[in-house]
Amino acid sequence: MSGQLIDFGARPAGAKGGQTAAGDELVRDASTRTFMADVIEASRRVPVVVDFWAPWCGPCKQLGPLIERLVREMKGAVRLVKVNVDENQQLAAQMRIQSIPAVFAFVNGQPADGFMGALPESELRAFLKKLAGDGGMAEEIAAAVAEARSAVEAGDTEKAAQIFAAVLEADGEQVEALAGLARCQIAMGDLDGAGATLARVPAAKAGHAEIAGARAALELAANPVDLGEVARLEAAVAADAADRQSRFDLAVALNGAGRREEALDHLLHILRHQRAWNEEAARKQILMFFEAWGPMDELTLSGRRKLSAILFS
Repeated sequence: MSGQLIDFGARPAGAKGGQTAAGDELVRDASTRTFMADVIEASRRVPVVVDFWAPWCGPCKQLGPLIERLVREMKGAVRLVKVNVDENQQLAAQMRIQSIPAVFAFVNGQPADGFMGALPESELRAFLKKLAGDGGMAEEIAAAVAEARSAVEAGDTEKAAQIFAAVLEADGEQVEALAGLARCQIAMGDLDGAGATLARVPAAKAGHAEIAGARAALELAANPVDLGEVARLEAAVAADAADRQSRFDLAVALNGAGRREEALDHLLHILRHQRAWNEEAARKQILMFFEAWGPMDELTLSGRRKLSAILFS
């Protein structure tokens, strides 16, 4: 899989403007402002593939024209929307785009599949045909994934796991179902099962944000918490508020013990007082927490606002 990490803080000289996409019904450019209409609402009528790209990204220059040509060959069975991440950084952050090119497929208003990197033509054609070949099945899968997520939010992890498993019987590579089932297994204490589920992820989808988040959650869950160590670290921080390492270690331990808000507060404390400490370890750990907690978790949402307030103050 080839991809290029996004660094919104630096751009190669001369990188500006965007790829020109025809503003027709099959291929068009979208922005944060038009994403709801161009992608979410449009996908209720026909599957929509979203290509997140940037003008400085080499693999994007390979994938963009190829995916556009294949979409046009399908004559309306699938639509393509292109999003320049340089010009739509807020949208890229909301979609948790970590590397580009990143492609997401939407069906009936819901993410249905996706991959990272520039696929060869044969794999890309198969991806598009699978999406368009059975629109009814794709719609059913998207609805089932949405139902499973609702069950997770309602605290019914067992029901959610059953739905995700059923989706995978229909489509063994469905990335949201793979990540969702793994998270359910983690929540139920079946770490081996979660590992086995994540091992099923195809290489082309290994960098998907949902998969990355599930792997982060498994890594955190796999490290048992020593409550005695928590007490020792709390005492160390109480004795010396400037002891960054003890505060950092305490945050990791607290998160593992389920005291997530306290964990986040300790890391934010480090950022407020010494942002660059240990190569920005606190910021990186916060982002790992967000991945593990999931993008729609209330603490993730509030935590992102607090983090932004610190970083951009």
